[in-house]
Amino acid sequence: MDPRNISIADYTYALPAELIAHYPLAERDASKLLIYKEGNISEDIYRHIVEYLPSGSLLVFNNTKVVEARILFRKPTGGQIELFCLEPPAEYGGIAAAMAQTGKVRWKCLIGGASKWKAGQVLRKAASYKLQATSGELRDTGGETPAASGELRAVSEEIVLEARYVGKQDDAFLIEFSWQPADLSFSELLHRAGLIPLPPYIRRAPESTDAERYQTIYAQHDGSVAAPTAGLHFTEHVFETLAAKDIRQTFVTLHVGAGTFLPVKAPTLSDHTMHVEWIAVTKETIRVLLENLHHPTIPVGTTSARTVESLYWLGVKTIRHPALSPENLVVEQWDAYDPSAPETDAKTALTALLEWMREHQLSQLITRTQLLITPGYRWRIAGGLITNFHQPESTLLLLVASLIGEDWRKVYDYALGHDFRFLSYGDGCLLLPLGINPPSTENPA
Repeated sequence: MDPRNISIADYTYALPAELIAHYPLAERDASKLLIYKEGNISEDIYRHIVEYLPSGSLLVFNNTKVVEARILFRKPTGGQIELFCLEPPAEYGGIAAAMAQTGKVRWKCLIGGASKWKAGQVLRKAASYKLQATSGELRDTGGETPAASGELRAVSEEIVLEARYVGKQDDAFLIEFSWQPADLSFSELLHRAGLIPLPPYIRRAPESTDAERYQTIYAQHDGSVAAPTAGLHFTEHVFETLAAKDIRQTFVTLHVGAGTFLPVKAPTLSDHTMHVEWIAVTKETIRVLLENLHHPTIPVGTTSARTVESLYWLGVKTIRHPALSPENLVVEQWDAYDPSAPETDAKTALTALLEWMREHQLSQLITRTQLLITPGYRWRIAGGLITNFHQPESTLLLLVASLIGEDWRKVYDYALGHDFRFLSYGDGCLLLPLGINPPSTENPA
């Protein structure tokens, strides 16, 4: 079946509002874990996940960090305008470079109350922030007064932020931000002036605890407007149990965009445009994936899954078009379903990608992926998945269905009938299908 003809109405279910988790549990690894293995279902909690992982598994984590992407402005007349920072334009060459900009930057945004923003009007926000100073350095304290200790002292810093409407771009607005002090990076500016962007189905205002709990404990690189939620359940204790069983791990970066929350509105996938997201992967991580192809590779989250599978397709492109420049090596929505693409094994694709990076003197691959993983997709690298429970009629649910087929209904019916908590702050599952990237002696690097 051509995936373009898939009807999204076939991938829905009734999600009772009371099963949507609006707050995380007190302990991350106390969340319930559904285990799907070769058609059979059981349950436990995340604290014991190591007991269900195949020996020798490689877990792939997404170490993106959620930024405070919601900025509220108050007009002189009292009206409020909200800017939701989505992503930078392509001119910056990636989210990391754009986040490092000082003094001024352009960003694609959604605007709440756009009709109240008159052409030419500059929005302005000024506020004082409390920081800690020690040995001449400043540290943000989130607005709380620091305790007196040694050389620590409270310092008040005023930040002035302005936003100017530039124009419409795709499905968003292009906004130019400028601020003082100009030596602050945009990521530092957001940390001081923005709010954590909780998903739209969590119908409450952000609270102080969300700054920690809507973030994985291994988050490192600023850039996401949504958390890679499968990783929210992992604690230091869980990582210790993984190490004790020699379950290996590696990290990729995919900056999660707001498009991850958007349901598929078109009746068939042929009329749906998959959202684009930035990924960053080091040569070392690609080598680790290559060296472990004969072991189960299990992404933690759909974002990690899209990233490792995108690496395969990037490698295929370097084989087909070896002269591709770094700015043109991207994964587009239907690349995986191109009948003219040569059949290539994962070892050959990843090896070709590493060689292409060597030729371009790249230690890290930074690019964009629009890969749509849907029923009909053949998985090349991932052999399982750790993930939360997703919205009906979403591309994330389609990804799950591509991995375990029609058994997605069995998994979701079980979760619905056994009081699992759904969506970002909810429980999750370990999916281990039969016959997906099984260990093989043919592929070791």
